[in-house]
Amino acid sequence: MRLIRRFDRKLRETRMFARAMQSDSHPILAQIVPIRRCNLDCAYCNEYDKTSAPVPLETMLRRIDRLADLGTTIITLSGGEPTLHPDLDAIVRRIRGRGAIATLITNGLLLTPDRIRALNRAGLDYLQISIDNVIPDDVSKKSLRVLDRKLTWLAQYAEFGVTINSVLGAGVRNPEDAIVVGRRARELGFISTVGILHDHGGQLQPLARDQRSVYERFRRLKTSLFSFAHFDHFQENIGRGLPNDWHCRAGGRFLYVCEDGLVHYCSQQRGRPGIPLDQYTVDDIRREAARPKGCAPFCTISCVHQTAMLDEFREHPRETLNGILARRRALDPHFRPPTAVGVLSWLFLNQRRRGLFGKLLVRALRLKRS
Repeated sequence: MRLIRRFDRKLRETRMFARAMQSDSHPILAQIVPIRRCNLDCAYCNEYDKTSAPVPLETMLRRIDRLADLGTTIITLSGGEPTLHPDLDAIVRRIRGRGAIATLITNGLLLTPDRIRALNRAGLDYLQISIDNVIPDDVSKKSLRVLDRKLTWLAQYAEFGVTINSVLGAGVRNPEDAIVVGRRARELGFISTVGILHDHGGQLQPLARDQRSVYERFRRLKTSLFSFAHFDHFQENIGRGLPNDWHCRAGGRFLYVCEDGLVHYCSQQRGRPGIPLDQYTVDDIRREAARPKGCAPFCTISCVHQTAMLDEFREHPRETLNGILARRRALDPHFRPPTAVGVLSWLFLNQRRRGLFGKLLVRALRLKRS
């Protein structure tokens, strides 16, 4: 069953990528909040409260439908803590029923074998947990010691993909914990990434020398070629405390929908544009995607940058691919690109061949041209 589910995910991810390459007027990824309440109170977090009620199921389903009508290809449930929502499974089923990839960001504390099996039945595609340290402290209880049993259950029962994000930043007392968490995640067969804590505006908090050392070691852990979190210049500059020169497409290609149903740039830039989702249009998507954001140079919100990278690849495929390969070779001088990269380069980096094979791919994946 896991192999079948994995093949199905990869097919739908291919559809997502193909659609992103042919159209710039739909959201690639939307994060939506089903409940603002959380069962933790991590010292660095500004995305939760202790009192909010769940968004009613019918309201959530309407919002999912609206995102799907806008063409959103990935819908992520965040919070707060989304596993506190009593109708989480029904929300996941609606996401999948509308053809989007369904993902979930959770602290993991409420996961049990039965809860994991229910998410399997609902059709969840991916789950992400950020683990801040090995032993809980005053900053965070999202610790490997607390969550390791949950991770074992996920390895045993989950039919969806699992990503474990290690964390570096001012609030983490022992930077070496990120390496321990990353190795444990890979031992269990999960995807492992590293993130950098930001301030309450989503801005960079420069890493200390020992933290930068850990970050560089983490980047050298074996991972896939296209793991954006490890190899693109965005993360490299963040680790060094340097600004990034990039165009943020939040409000267009990336949407953040709060519990009140308003569209924001991201979780750290709430209030802009602040338009109700049920009134959001393709014109809004195009306008906000094109609008420069002053917070972009020192932004650490990697999911926003990942969506922007797809547009960079669509607009400048050869330069973007060459940059990915060059950064991988800088880490590993003996690196040789997979055969598939050469095949795809031959097919799609030449303008004439890209037009021909692009049309064939669109037909094969049953996508509407736009």
